[in-house]
Amino acid sequence: MAVNKGIETWLFETMEKSIKETPFYKLLGVELVELGPGEAVLKVFPTAEHTNPLGMIHGGLLMSIADAAMGNAVRSLGSRGVTVDMSTSFLSSAMIGQEIIARGKVLKAGRNLFFVEATVTSNEKLLVKCTGTFFKTGEMTR
Repeated sequence: MAVNKGIETWLFETMEKSIKETPFYKLLGVELVELGPGEAVLKVFPTAEHTNPLGMIHGGLLMSIADAAMGNAVRSLGSRGVTVDMSTSFLSSAMIGQEIIARGKVLKAGRNLFFVEATVTSNEKLLVKCTGTFFKTGEMTR
């Protein structure tokens, strides 16, 4: 069960439902862990379908969950946004059977742009560090 760390109940419930129902998140197996103002934590438990030819978890999965964590951190502030820029550093690899956690955090919320960061970890080992810029497309509604 996901944890609400201080956002309005209607927004938390809307986001929780959206994360469960988003087709791409379903495909990847993404689950919500917690939401707070300007912060989102997601997890995935990778399977063989998430590996690259070397048997490691594909970098695309790690980037996708980082992007999702950053986007949901933006949404937790009541704004809709899309990624316009994302810079990713791959620091370590992950294997099948290791739970992966992505933490997104809004660093600065402007009128039209959000500056965001994410970390992706497994067993407290840092796998990926990302920064991103999101463009505001509107407000979250009930």
